[in-house]
Parts: sequence; C-alpha cells; structure tokens
Amino acid sequence: MLAPDSSLAFTLPFAITVLPAIVHQMIPFYVEFKPGAPIYEQVVYAATKSIISGQLRPGDDFPSVRALSKQLKINPNTAHKVVTRLADAGLLEIRPGSVAIVAKRSSATKAERTNLLEQQFEELVVEGKRLGIDLEDMQEAIAKHWARLTSKREEKQDPGQGVRQ
Repeated sequence: MLAPDSSLAFTLPFAITVLPAIVHQMIPFYVEFKPGAPIYEQVVYAATKSIISGQLRPGDDFPSVRALSKQLKINPNTAHKVVTRLADAGLLEIRPGSVAIVAKRSSATKAERTNLLEQQFEELVVEGKRLGIDLEDMQEAIAKHWARLTSKREEKQDPGQGVRQ
C-alpha cells in the first residue's frame, strides 16, 4: 500500500455496490391483443397454441403470474385467470411454490380429443359458411395451418438438422 502522503494514494474510501440481478423472463409466445375479445381468452389461446405447436414442451417452465402481468401489461388478476384456465384445461401443472410447468399430454382417445374442440369446430364452420367459403377451401386452409404448425414442432424437436426458415 502506498503511503498516505504519496501523490498516487486515494484519500477517499470507495465501496463496491452489488446490485441484485434482475432476471426478465420472456414470454414464450406472442399475443396480439384485438378489441372485442376478452384479454384472458386471447392470452389463453396464444399459450395453448404455443403448447400444441411444440414451442413449449412438457416440463418447460411457464411464465409466472407476475411475469405475464408485467410483460404483457395486463392486470395480475387477468394473468392469474390465464394460468388457472390453462391448468384447468390440463395444459399446465402447478408445482409446490406456485411454479407452473407445461404438463405432459394425457393419452386421451381420439374422440375425447376431438370433443375438446367441438365448439371451435362449430364456430369455424359457421364463420366459413357466413363468408361463403366452401368445404374444400376450408379443408385446404386447415391443412396449410396444420402443416405450418407441424413443421414448427419438428424444428423444435430436432434443432440440429437442417436450416430453419
């Protein structure tokens, strides 16, 4: 150590301040809020789509209520409702300490899985008929979306193969 009278000596004490790390959890799905539909339904839909498409896999951590609220700029009660709905639907599993993870899919029968979408099928058919879309065009559009979501799941499962587009 230098002598106090040395010109290179520090006369003022200094301290190192350690700030707590701030971890920002990114929401692993995109939500584009549209007027007219309840916010929680839009978030539930986006999260469900992310899980079904394979973007979120069984065992992955799901954002906390606080993270959802902060990142999506929604009321914490709305964020809690989202997590509750996803857990009630069997898509999330709540672990001790209120940690939500993506649940493993059950091995339901084909008929049981199809019945889960009965209302959405009905709405899609009604809307298609209202717009004058024929059955073949509806099937083609569904097949296109099915293929797009299936390719995203395959890319996620095998990220080392090929080039992602």
